[in-house]
Amino acid sequence: MRVAQLALPVALVTIFASCSAPRKLRESQARNAQLDSLYRTTYGKLRTCEEDAARAAAAYKDKVTNLTEQQQQLKTNNSQMLDHLKELSVISSSQAESIKKSLDNIGAKDAYIKDLQSAIARKDSLNMQLVMNLKGAIGNMDDKDINIKVDKGVVYIDISDKLLFKSGSYDINERAKEVLGKVAKVLIAQPDIEFMVEGHTDNVPYRPNVLLDNWDLSVKRATSVVRILQNQYNIPPARMTAAGRGEYLPIASNDTAEGKAANRRTRIVILPQLDQFFKLLEKPAN
Repeated sequence: MRVAQLALPVALVTIFASCSAPRKLRESQARNAQLDSLYRTTYGKLRTCEEDAARAAAAYKDKVTNLTEQQQQLKTNNSQMLDHLKELSVISSSQAESIKKSLDNIGAKDAYIKDLQSAIARKDSLNMQLVMNLKGAIGNMDDKDINIKVDKGVVYIDISDKLLFKSGSYDINERAKEVLGKVAKVLIAQPDIEFMVEGHTDNVPYRPNVLLDNWDLSVKRATSVVRILQNQYNIPPARMTAAGRGEYLPIASNDTAEGKAANRRTRIVILPQLDQFFKLLEKPAN
């Protein structure tokens, strides 16, 4: 009788253990599938960044090669022209010296062009690195909600207004503050960068109350973002500009709901450093 009493608890423990093991296995398999999906997504974004960088490097290399060939051809033509003039004895020594100085000036300008090319290459490299840092900080975010790109040497960060605001409102929601915090982390790490926050709307007329129209709404949305970056993430206000574009710089047609949604956005524009740019444009010493 005592043996039977002991056997019953042992049997129950065995049954519970056999039921628990498959459940834990399923949980582990589900967790593994989730991690595998996250890995594939992250790896895909990394590959995209690498491909973007490779294309930019190839395009720059082609530009440098083309300019170098043009420069070499110009030097050859100038030398041939001067030799030909000397052979014909149609120029005086003073004229020959003047032409020689002109050719020297061309050489100085060639060196200046090379310096500009080098500076542009450094700027393109820094921009690409900034884009990769931003994409890495944002992580697995839907590209329809946030888009980071370089266009004509300028870095743009476009954030959909559905991620930031409620319709017709300029109050930033809690989810948006998390995204802005990730962007702010990268911008803080680049203390020399200044940027402009632009508000954009669709062409649906705004119903006046406190605000007058879409101009007012776009400006208020830009200043809301700037205040978050200043007050919560300690970005110096002198580095930021707030601007409103209203409905007047659309990126899609306002004839469809999808186009209107694309046009309702907040754009962060990394401003070029104009003082350095104008310094590059200074004339060579010669």
